[in-house]
Amino acid sequence: MPGPGPHLMYAMGSGLAMTTISNGRFSPFHTLTYTVNAFFGPDIGAFIEWLCSLFGASASTFGSLVHHLIHHPLYYILILGLPLSYLYSRISSYCVRRHLLDSVSRVPLTMMQCLFLVSAGSFTHFFVDNLFEENGKTPMYTWILSTGWWQSEAPNHPDAVVVVCILCVLLLCGFLYLNRASSANSIKEKSYQSMLLMMAIASLYCLWCAIQIYWITPRRAAVGEEADLGVLVFLAVFFFVPYALCVMSMYPKDHDTNQIPL
Repeated sequence: MPGPGPHLMYAMGSGLAMTTISNGRFSPFHTLTYTVNAFFGPDIGAFIEWLCSLFGASASTFGSLVHHLIHHPLYYILILGLPLSYLYSRISSYCVRRHLLDSVSRVPLTMMQCLFLVSAGSFTHFFVDNLFEENGKTPMYTWILSTGWWQSEAPNHPDAVVVVCILCVLLLCGFLYLNRASSANSIKEKSYQSMLLMMAIASLYCLWCAIQIYWITPRRAAVGEEADLGVLVFLAVFFFVPYALCVMSMYPKDHDTNQIPL
C-alpha cells in the first residue's frame, strides 16, 4: 500500500513540472494545494477512523463510516470540496499578502481554482492507490483486468483487427492532417482539435470493447488478451482528468498582476 512518500513525491513532482512548463502560471501555491490533497486529502477519513477508535466501539463505528465516505475519489470532492476550497483560497490570500510564497501573478487563488486542485488531488491519490494497494486486488484494478481475456489463448478475430486498425489509422492520419504546416490555425487551435479527435476515437474504441465484452453473448476477446477498455477508462479518469483540472486551475496568460485581492 502506498505510504506518504509516494503520494507526496508523485504529486509534488507533477506540480513542479507544470510550474516549469507554464512559466509560473501553475504557481507554488497551486503545487502545494494539489500535493496536500493528493497526499493527505482522502486519507483524512483513515485518520478520523483511527482517532475515533481511541474512544470506544461507538466512536469507532462512526469513524469507519466517515472513512468509507471520505476515502473515495468522488465523495471526497462532494463532501469536502467546497469547504476546503474556501479554506485554501483564504490561505492563498494570506500567503500573497505576507509574501510567504512566490507567485508571478501576485494574485491569490480563487475558490474555483482551489476546487479544481482539490479534485485533481483526489483523483491523483487514487491513481496511486488503485495500482499499488491491497495486493493488486482493489475493485478498480480487478475490473480493469476483467476487461481482458485470460481464460485461454486469446483468439484474434478478423473483425477486431480491422476495427482497431481503422481507428488507429484514423487517429494518426487525422492528427497529421490537423497539424499540417499549411493549416492557418494556431498551434493552440490545432492542439484543441487534436484533443477532440483523440477523445472521439477513444470513445469509439471503448464502445467497440464494451460491445464485445458486455453485449455479445458469449463474450469475445475485444482486442486479443488486452484489457484495453479498463486501461483507457482508468487512464482517462485517474491520469488525464487530474492534469486537465490542474491546467484549468492555472492563471490565464493575460492575468492582471497589478491587482492583489484581499
